[in-house]
Amino acid sequence: MTLQQLRYICAIDQWGHFGKAAIACHLTQSTLSLMVKKLEEELDVQIFDREAHPVVATEMGRKIIDKAKVVLYNVGQISEMTRSDKQLLSGPLKIAMISTLAPLLVAGMFKYLRGAHPDIELQTEEMISGTIKEKLRHAEIDMGLLTSPVNDAELMEIPLYTERFVAYVAENGPESAMESIPSSYLRGRSVWIMKNGLRQMDLSQIAAERNEAYEQYFEGGRVGTLLQIVNENGGLTIIPETHTKFVLYSWLSRIKPIVEPTPKRTISLVLRKDYIHEAMLNAVVKAIKSIIPANLHEGPIRHDHIKL
Repeated sequence: MTLQQLRYICAIDQWGHFGKAAIACHLTQSTLSLMVKKLEEELDVQIFDREAHPVVATEMGRKIIDKAKVVLYNVGQISEMTRSDKQLLSGPLKIAMISTLAPLLVAGMFKYLRGAHPDIELQTEEMISGTIKEKLRHAEIDMGLLTSPVNDAELMEIPLYTERFVAYVAENGPESAMESIPSSYLRGRSVWIMKNGLRQMDLSQIAAERNEAYEQYFEGGRVGTLLQIVNENGGLTIIPETHTKFVLYSWLSRIKPIVEPTPKRTISLVLRKDYIHEAMLNAVVKAIKSIIPANLHEGPIRHDHIKL
């Protein structure tokens, strides 16, 4: 078994096609097929179902590929340890984030990193929390941005900032005259959410003492869609306070603070525990600090340099 063979099976898994994987690996398809066949014979197991279109891994093949990705990631870490600081701030950087963070962070992160570290090749993608954690465990992405707590012993989380949830209400609804909205009031109402599709849900299903539970009902979809739904259909929704910057000036009066208690979420940068790129990590933290309002910095994100 060689590292090159592990790279080949990961490429086939990525492309779902021997021919496309061969092109990506700068090989002929016959050479790639031969190398994979030798690995299968050595392990005495079939890694791919070649009859499927696209090509898919067998059950055991899936386990082998997942391990191969981690092995290749750790091999890459060894060479990274010898690079200079300038070199460490270059190359691809894959960050996944939940969709309620993307509109807030993506544009600013590209702007900051292109200005401060133009050799970093930032790639971002929106995913749900479970997928982000899975891809981190399999070393398919470098970092994840999602809400704490992560509750995963294999991953390390670095809290960045904490923000409140606020309510957005219909213009002529009963809540429009309220100065603030008690949490107990919300739990007696049906609220527009983005979870397994857009729908209205009775928040009495959320335990009152678990403020962080609000986040699970607003992880998917775009906040702007929720605002439009409320404007057109009435009712109310809940949005992170950082998203109030996207609310039209004429709609700002429809935003109401939630009290007794105020629901909050903490956003964390999540990494594999064997992550070593301290310079890259701090570049990302500084990029996020440049985007997040200063009043939210009075918490976890107060340090200038994070040590791994």
